[in-house]
Amino acid sequence: MAQELAVVTGGAGFIGSHIVDLLLGKGYRVRVIDNLIGGRRENLDRHARDPALDLVEMDVRNCKPSDSLFSGARIVIHMAGVGDIVPSIEQPSEYMSANTMGTVAALECARAAEVSKFVYAASSSCYGLASVPTDENHPIAPIYPYALSKYLGEQSVLHWGKVYDLPVVSLRIFNAYGPRSRTSGAYGAVFGVFLKQKLAGRPFTVVGDGTQSRDFLFATDVANAFVMAAESDVTGDIFNLGAGNPQSVNRLVELLGGDVVHIPKRPGEPDCTYADISKIRSSLGWAPRVSFEEGVAAVLEEIDYWKDAPLWTEASIQDATQKWFQYLS
Repeated sequence: MAQELAVVTGGAGFIGSHIVDLLLGKGYRVRVIDNLIGGRRENLDRHARDPALDLVEMDVRNCKPSDSLFSGARIVIHMAGVGDIVPSIEQPSEYMSANTMGTVAALECARAAEVSKFVYAASSSCYGLASVPTDENHPIAPIYPYALSKYLGEQSVLHWGKVYDLPVVSLRIFNAYGPRSRTSGAYGAVFGVFLKQKLAGRPFTVVGDGTQSRDFLFATDVANAFVMAAESDVTGDIFNLGAGNPQSVNRLVELLGGDVVHIPKRPGEPDCTYADISKIRSSLGWAPRVSFEEGVAAVLEEIDYWKDAPLWTEASIQDATQKWFQYLS
């Protein structure tokens, strides 16, 4: 397996960079394709002198099947895309372009290269306000354009698998967290918001009463699942990817330590996300390894990573989420 090529789109991003770490550690040559808008070159700095790593600064939507970027690749792990709810409500066309058509571009390049496996980073947001625990057969009900764009990307992946016999797997990520999560951009994931607030000595802006829970999964566990899927014989299937152990926002605050202010609960947000992970356990032999307490401690050890992140306050959050309330209420 040594020196086989893996292509990771979005490999300079949060989860993508952890996947790159794992692949390089397993002896792959890794080509990262990233436009460095959401991703950061610094996320790959630990491998800057590794000749097995090739970083190509490029938007995956501009990749062509005739390019040599995917040539010789054994696996493609497609992480590239844009996230967050609020911007997707404000810019739905960009989300459809990046997350759906960007996926089609990657699929066509992978098909031309005759790769052995294409693994897609799907989103559990496709389930909408789901009953819990949520298995892969749960009805699909995307509430906002981000969720729809990621689901349409997944449907494209499965379609390419059926029509073109491209070996594909889709992993529906629930709530990933850990070192290198995004530090800039729109108001979004709770960890990034809270970590900057802690650094600034400001209270945590807890939505509602904080009893809502999320199925948080540590970044290295996410990365391990993607690589296991890429190296498996499984194809044409979908798997939930979570810890299967939801944690409340109040528990997160307790572990982080700090004061709290409460802000209004937002429409379209579930009270609980909770992945039924029995399928991925049985099919891939994957299981989470990092406990929530261990994961939060690891994030706190690297809290300075978030020093340049935007500081969100009650007023700025209210301003940023106006369209959220307008369109999803």
